[in-house]
Amino acid sequence: MKTRKKIARWLKQNFKLYALLAVCTLLYYFSCVDAAAGSISGKTSQIYKSQDTALAGSIRGQIILNEKHLSYPASVARFYQQSGYKLSWVAPDTVKTRASEAMLTLDCVMQYGLNPPDYHPHDLLYEKLNDLTRHFGKVSDIEKARFDIILTDAMLTFINNLHFGKLNPDYPSAKIDSGNTNGFLAEIVLAEALHQKNFMETLLSVQPKSKAYTDLQFQLHLLTGLYTGDCYEVPEGDIRKISINLERLRWIKNNDTTYIHINIPSYTLEFHQPDTIYQFKVVIGKPAAPTPTLESAIAYFTTAPEWKVPAKIFIRELLPRTRNNPDYFSSHHYYIYDYKGNYVADNAANRAMVRRDPGNYGVRQSAGCDNSLGLIVFRFPNIYDIYLHDTPEQQLFKKEARAYSHGCIRVEQAEKLAELLLENDAAAGKIPELRKDLKRYITKSFYLKKTVPIKITYLTCGVKDGVLLTYGDIYDLDKGMEIGLYTADMTLPVN
Repeated sequence: MKTRKKIARWLKQNFKLYALLAVCTLLYYFSCVDAAAGSISGKTSQIYKSQDTALAGSIRGQIILNEKHLSYPASVARFYQQSGYKLSWVAPDTVKTRASEAMLTLDCVMQYGLNPPDYHPHDLLYEKLNDLTRHFGKVSDIEKARFDIILTDAMLTFINNLHFGKLNPDYPSAKIDSGNTNGFLAEIVLAEALHQKNFMETLLSVQPKSKAYTDLQFQLHLLTGLYTGDCYEVPEGDIRKISINLERLRWIKNNDTTYIHINIPSYTLEFHQPDTIYQFKVVIGKPAAPTPTLESAIAYFTTAPEWKVPAKIFIRELLPRTRNNPDYFSSHHYYIYDYKGNYVADNAANRAMVRRDPGNYGVRQSAGCDNSLGLIVFRFPNIYDIYLHDTPEQQLFKKEARAYSHGCIRVEQAEKLAELLLENDAAAGKIPELRKDLKRYITKSFYLKKTVPIKITYLTCGVKDGVLLTYGDIYDLDKGMEIGLYTADMTLPVN
């Protein structure tokens, strides 16, 4: 009893000290708990960090190991580098990714004129994706990484093929993969698409915007989708022909609203302006001297032009005609010159001299109504040295098939085209001068303040008023294109 009283008295006298001891004890306890928790948290963080590091290493390793299997290995590497080497498609099934959308997109590549075997169909199986997502924690990092990079490569291939085409002679796959693409990088497009609400819309936005392309693509959607689903008989040949020409259209840079489009197989020239399209008939190169496809810009045109005859035409065609017709050169206004540009009189002795050494001579045809260039020639820079011009052989435009030239393009109603170019150039006031010069065979050049793009294509089909039209394969180029498109890892020369 006395002891209890002593303790009570001591507590009463030393309450503050006791309370302080209790608080310190509690603080010590909680600090130990926090330390323990911190230690556990730190270990957990290290575990996750270790897992991320291991996975990043697996992704890097799989990119290297599968380099020859990937279509765009450098682009795949850049894609993962910008994301910190994280998985983009494979995740636990409780985590939403765009993998299913990507796989469905690859199922539909035929609707865009592309070939399914180009997109790793044997590796990208739905069963494999489901297995990876359902058993995410049990599947090895190597399996996750490999599936992820292959799906990325397939999507980058899809984007590049939509934008550049598969066989683009100016942009082969090696050049695209190097990143030398004037600012267009498929890995940037894909990364953006993954964060956009409409994944597919972002991917498809890389396609050409020309009406010729969108019309053809719509026809292909009908043939491979709606018509097939409705049990229509769809010829495989039509599908492949549209695919071939969609590929060709992807090679064209067509952001212009005003331009001239010449299509070889349809023998047509279209002058596109924002509010209308003017159409003209043309004569193009015969199969032995095909008109090349190209892109350039018309800088000027010349009235009553002199024609410097190409050497092959002079030697193979014109010179032999003088044997049976000595007056052939003079009657057609051809004048002989030596390689230094000196005039050579047209007589029997000189013609014999020219025949002995034709490589040192040539002829020019002066302006006039029978000049092979006609009354106007439209000039645009190109490595083939071809041009667009008028012709005295107007009867050729009445024919349905018009492949008669040596490579240059002859246009019907050349004077009308020249006037339209002046009007487009805000120079309609020069039209009376143009007409006067043409009437009097006056040689004069009319330079445009703003050049007009010219695109020469080889499209063997097109769409008019919603109907698919096919044209003759004049130069027999479709077969080579078909082989290239439907054979993996093959690039073919195109005329």
